[in-house]
Amino acid sequence: MSDTLLRNLFKKYKSDKYNHKYFKIYETYLNNFKRRKIKLLEIGVADGSSVKAWSKFFKKGKIVGIDIKEIDKKKLQIKSKNIDLLKGSQSNLIFLDELVNKYKSFDFIIDDGSHFPKDVIKSFKFLFPYLKKGGIYFIEDTQTSYNHFFGGNPFDLKYANTHLNFFKNLSDSLNYKEIPNPFYIKNSFDGFISNVSFYRNIVVITKNINNMESNLVLNNSYEKKRYLTKTKRNKNKMKYFFKYLVLFRIFTLILFIYSLIKRLILLRF
Repeated sequence: MSDTLLRNLFKKYKSDKYNHKYFKIYETYLNNFKRRKIKLLEIGVADGSSVKAWSKFFKKGKIVGIDIKEIDKKKLQIKSKNIDLLKGSQSNLIFLDELVNKYKSFDFIIDDGSHFPKDVIKSFKFLFPYLKKGGIYFIEDTQTSYNHFFGGNPFDLKYANTHLNFFKNLSDSLNYKEIPNPFYIKNSFDGFISNVSFYRNIVVITKNINNMESNLVLNNSYEKKRYLTKTKRNKNKMKYFFKYLVLFRIFTLILFIYSLIKRLILLRF
């Protein structure tokens, strides 16, 4: 039997998470944690409906809500003692630094803030290191990536600098061990993302150690992996040295140069 507590709470407090059907996704990821002592950060408090629901769902947890506007607890009838509300912008790094200095880390982070691509990306880059191992980061209302009135781009879907494209590219961090590019530069997300899930208008990212070695690539080199595999089975090292460490590497270099020239011509960086 499914646990419907969260959807009932969203409905009771009239949260748009109920109207958008986000409760289905949150139930999938969070039902097993509801009795634990967690810390949840929600970016965007608005009318307080969501933090009220989270407070009742995570009764042993600490709910931290931030909003760019001043929040009147009395006016919003927010009475739960496990709710902390702070005024500040999700794109203000000084404010975010003060936030993490106070709360140290979070089990769950929910971005329901401005929904502007630059804000979403900026706060994610700053806050992700403070998400605990096994923690989950939710980004709501990603449809604004397609809306130019929110700073999105409906005309260049694949290459626009939107937050949805940013999170699509995180799948490369999920699979960074599989990239046979000897010039690949590791970024701060590589090795720390175990799952990136896309739903309609919401993205879910799970943080965990992800450093399992590839069965095809070694240190971003397919050629080296194949050479070592072959020479273990056959003593003819010169044959495989020339094939994999010379010819294959030349082929890789040619493709790298071609790709680089193409990106420069098309101004895609």
